[in-house]
Amino acid sequence: MSGDGEDSESRPTALVTAACRGPGLDLLRELCDVTYNPWIDQHPLRIWDGAKLAERVDELGATVLVCEADFVSGEVLDRPLRVIGSTRGDPTNVDVAAATAKGIPVLRTPGRNADGVAELAVALLFAVTRHLLPGDRDVRNDEIFSGGSIPYQRYRAWQVAGRTVGIVGLGAVGRAAAWRFAGLGMQVISFDPYASDATHDSLDVLLADADVVSMHAAPTPETLGMMGEAQFASMREGACYLNSARAGLHDVDALVASLESGHLGGAGLDHFDGERLPPGHPLLAMDNVVLTPHIGGATYDTEANHTAMIAEDVRRILSGERPLHCVNPEVLP
Repeated sequence: MSGDGEDSESRPTALVTAACRGPGLDLLRELCDVTYNPWIDQHPLRIWDGAKLAERVDELGATVLVCEADFVSGEVLDRPLRVIGSTRGDPTNVDVAAATAKGIPVLRTPGRNADGVAELAVALLFAVTRHLLPGDRDVRNDEIFSGGSIPYQRYRAWQVAGRTVGIVGLGAVGRAAAWRFAGLGMQVISFDPYASDATHDSLDVLLADADVVSMHAAPTPETLGMMGEAQFASMREGACYLNSARAGLHDVDALVASLESGHLGGAGLDHFDGERLPPGHPLLAMDNVVLTPHIGGATYDTEANHTAMIAEDVRRILSGERPLHCVNPEVLP
């Protein structure tokens, strides 16, 4: 229903299919008549295309569209949308060029999951270096004294305190990870050609100086495949490789070869091409590798963060102000 002093024509209707929560959702509901139908609550999984979104927009008369997983392209962009909110750092689910041609501003949410991904990088570090998964398996299988040894013999490790971690990419996630690693007593070094405060201006030099390498670069034509055979060979003997960003940053075959040779001591990975590893992949059999299914940003806080950013920018647009996070500002008045 419309608020006091507002009529139905002045109050927009919003279709929200992203996972939203917190004060930002309250603000959206103050600004709009919200139909909240998040994709993440659907079982089996539901991802709408532009045609289905257009159908729902027509049913509701929506002029505000907030999506995360659904594909905002095609005929939905022919609807009289005032704003599209993509609850992603990079709105890859939106046909931004087509939206721009239609004069529709597209919002994004940079850094929404920075803390969550940084926390997972720390979790992967400990899981790999302290042998948490093999140790857990030994307890569950009652193999504490496996092979006539005791866990203290099998799972000794260096502490991370006093070790050097190399951060590759000093965006929101890289910076969030850096202070966490520093808080563990690690020396933090960094490489990012676009960050003036990075400690290193050469990736190869950083790799040779680090006991742990943690990848946080954005996947771009410049960075894809940046970790290959030569780069893994540049890392210290027994070093740990972490990638909580994207699998495209490294050559998987080169990573496997470095692990199999014993040059690398272990790896923690949160993403794979196509979102999965095929059955029988060598990484699946390695006890010194910890694999998670792209869950770095899977926190309720991420949802609260992106909702707050989208809601504030929707408020700005509806009030005639300039939004803070618009990928096509050329369409704004």
